[in-house]
Amino acid sequence: MPNWVLDTNVVVSGLLSPHASPGRIIDALLAGRLRIVCDDRIIDEYRRVLSRPKFRIDPSIMDAFLSILKFQHHLAAVSVAGLKSSDPDDTKFLEVADAYSGKILVTGNLKHYPTSGRGVVMVIAPAEALILL
Repeated sequence: MPNWVLDTNVVVSGLLSPHASPGRIIDALLAGRLRIVCDDRIIDEYRRVLSRPKFRIDPSIMDAFLSILKFQHHLAAVSVAGLKSSDPDDTKFLEVADAYSGKILVTGNLKHYPTSGRGVVMVIAPAEALILL
């Protein structure tokens, strides 16, 4: 079973657009065909972003997603020299992906993760992730 780090934009898009690639990734998670790798920083970001009124995510759907996180792979990632995203708040996703053996980060914002700052982490778009599933 793949173990991937999901950028918050994939989670938000997946919950808002169930028929698009991010939604199918969330379906794979719910079906037990995928596990999310995360740390406390990522869980906190998921919680904060999903609760933003502008997204209008049904609170019961948000709570269901957040409750699934307790069954995912949790680790304590640390800063790694050389890992850097164009948005400093996104570097945590690279750090978590780097700390886990799978080293895959799925994002809808590839430009936020320039090749020079990825280290050994493979950064892929949701459509490419579906092919790997």
